[in-house]
Amino acid sequence: QVQLVESGGGLVQPGGSLRLSCAAVGFTLDDYAIGWFRQAPGKEREGVSCISRSDDNTYYSDSVKDRFIISRDNAKNTVYLQVNSLKPEDSAVYYCAAKVGYWCTRPDDYWGQGTQVTVSS
Repeated sequence: QVQLVESGGGLVQPGGSLRLSCAAVGFTLDDYAIGWFRQAPGKEREGVSCISRSDDNTYYSDSVKDRFIISRDNAKNTVYLQVNSLKPEDSAVYYCAAKVGYWCTRPDDYWGQGTQVTVSS
């Protein structure tokens, strides 16, 4: 079975941090660029970060730049999104997606099921 599995979401106070994980099952992430997306109720899906396949080139949207950090551990077949200085507007379901090749272009090959992040006091 080929899938991406996200974990690490939860309820956190404003200013807090979480580490989201995206684990590949049934395939290796070595050949894939990985993107993180989020979608809040009533809003369009937003791409927040991407990490390239091989040289760890990264992208962040303006809304998360300097607060979120994407990284990959190919030995663990996992990509991480460290989310810091969280704000209520960061609340959303966070998804990861894998795209074969160097960069996060559309369409993606695999999507995870999502992990909920809620930022509230």
